[in-house]
Amino acid sequence: MLERLRLTRRGLAVLAAATAASLAPLPLSAQEVVRVGNLKLAHFAGVSYVKEIAKTCGLTVDLKIFAKGPDIMQAMLAGELDVGATASEAAISARGNGAQVFIVGGFAKGGARLLATPESGIKSAADLKGKKVGVTRGSIQEVLLGAEMAKHGLKARDVNLIYLGYPDLNQALLQKQVDAIMQTEPQSAQAIARGFGVEVIKPYDTPVGSPIRTLVMTEKFYGEKKPVAAKFMECFVKAQKTFMDDPKAAETFVTQDVFKGQVTAAEFQEALANSPYTLEMSADHIQRTTDVMAEHGIGKMSKPAKAIDWVKLDLLEAAKASAGTN
Repeated sequence: MLERLRLTRRGLAVLAAATAASLAPLPLSAQEVVRVGNLKLAHFAGVSYVKEIAKTCGLTVDLKIFAKGPDIMQAMLAGELDVGATASEAAISARGNGAQVFIVGGFAKGGARLLATPESGIKSAADLKGKKVGVTRGSIQEVLLGAEMAKHGLKARDVNLIYLGYPDLNQALLQKQVDAIMQTEPQSAQAIARGFGVEVIKPYDTPVGSPIRTLVMTEKFYGEKKPVAAKFMECFVKAQKTFMDDPKAAETFVTQDVFKGQVTAAEFQEALANSPYTLEMSADHIQRTTDVMAEHGIGKMSKPAKAIDWVKLDLLEAAKASAGTN
């Protein structure tokens, strides 16, 4: 009888343990996958690095790389992404056309240069009149180019604009199919290092200032999965801080993991000097960028949105506070 009682107690203990295990919540990483869209650019690499450390944050990140920011916004509108990394103009244009997205953070500043061929004689944006100038359509570089042209009294008709993707811009400059390009990083650093492009200006002297790249969330993800969104932002801040505090780690990840040796360490350092990682973002900056876009007809917005209504930085501030980052 005593032995039977012991067996029964043991059986009950095993059953209780099994029941508790079955009722216990699964780890967040097994429950939730955060779908993230990003670009293959040096200053966007901190967002890609979130995937590398996601398990330490209790998350799984499904990362997809796109050719340009507007493609990321289209994927978000189609319900294929929860989070996207874009230059601000893609997010502003999407929101201005009714997209249900929020800007929730920033991750890099700058990242633009006006380059010219060595023999072009172009010394300032004023010299672009009558020249062939390449730029990527719908990019922050297009916004900056429009702002620089306006500053020097140039209209669209005064310049022969040629729209190309970022890699194609360098090829066009190399082959002298254009006189100048407004380019991103690290492509502009490569053009300078390899001798087929010279820097004219860093275009940060317009109302836009130094552009800040935006981290964007769908309203659905932000509103319906707030705990997961908050955990993602904590991981994002952790990734950004890693690159901000340890430039060598950023260099290794960008040159080896992102660009597979196609960008040298020296080119990365030159690119980083013009596009530093950051955790800055403000509604004021987005409003100024929106105003410039509306003024020059960039983004074709049906109704430009007021930045204060859709720049939501509460999760970012909470994550920064948790990480001890001001």
